[in-house]
Amino acid sequence: MTDFTHRPATEADIPAIAALMARAIDRLQDAFLTPAQVVASRAVMGLDTQLIADRTYLLVHDSNGILVGCGGWSRRATLYGGDHSASLRNAALLDPATDAARIRAMYTDPDRTRQGIGRLILSLCEAAARDAGFDRAEMMATLAGEPLYRSCGYAPIEWIETPGDTPVPMVRMGKMLVAPSPPPS
Repeated sequence: MTDFTHRPATEADIPAIAALMARAIDRLQDAFLTPAQVVASRAVMGLDTQLIADRTYLLVHDSNGILVGCGGWSRRATLYGGDHSASLRNAALLDPATDAARIRAMYTDPDRTRQGIGRLILSLCEAAARDAGFDRAEMMATLAGEPLYRSCGYAPIEWIETPGDTPVPMVRMGKMLVAPSPPPS
């Protein structure tokens, strides 16, 4: 088992993040989408640098310092989409008393799946959102990510298809964020 470290992303990390995202989109979606849908998914997937500016985007490295995963959470209204998908973006701040935190832009290196990287990122994001006062989280999941999120307690809210000439199926998912149980005394 590899030991993983994590830290918030910085602007200097953007090229490495973009490369990881491109590999993950191309290789992990192909079992769920047609080749045309994989291409079309790039229009709605990718990095929202607002997450880096907000310091809510995390990187996971293996024991050799290699980037193996990334993902984040947000207190902003945007549910999904990168810098290049401006029509999906909404920087309005959410109210933790009434709104769900957003889990955003989770990617794992395609050569490192099923090693706990996605679960690690998700648990870190959920803990940070809970610490910020949110009791719920939502995300827009890809079909490739949906099994992981289900296994982590997320339930489907609605199925959508992205707009455009080649619609891409996605599923909005949500979860209650409960406080961790205190250790036994």
